[in-house]
Amino acid sequence: MDASLDDVLPEASLREAVDLLVRLVEAAGALIIFAGAVWAFGRLLVAAVRGLPDRRFNRIRLGLGRFLALGLEFQLAGDVLRTAVAPSFTEIGQLAAIAAIRTALNFFLGREIAAERAEIERERRKEEVEPHGPTTP
Repeated sequence: MDASLDDVLPEASLREAVDLLVRLVEAAGALIIFAGAVWAFGRLLVAAVRGLPDRRFNRIRLGLGRFLALGLEFQLAGDVLRTAVAPSFTEIGQLAAIAAIRTALNFFLGREIAAERAEIERERRKEEVEPHGPTTP
């Protein structure tokens, strides 16, 4: 009895299963980005109400950036999954374009996160040297 792979698992069924996985992964990415936006907005409101220093803004941006980077990774994973079952050249081209855009976004977001971290570290070191602000002669 010679059963082909298509007899055991028809391509249409595989496509449907992968489509469901793509939707779940993309939804997870969207939820991560949404959760990050809600978190950042809440932190901004708290900072504004309490009159916290402007340097808190950098920490909030850093946190939001992490959520965005993670969400973009999930979105890219969904794009890769989408082309897992017998992709056409058109689908491969679309994936390449989308992957390039999302990778570039992630790269620049990563650079901005690194810059924010460096700024926060500089502020922390400055506070250690001058714990009560600059002294006046």
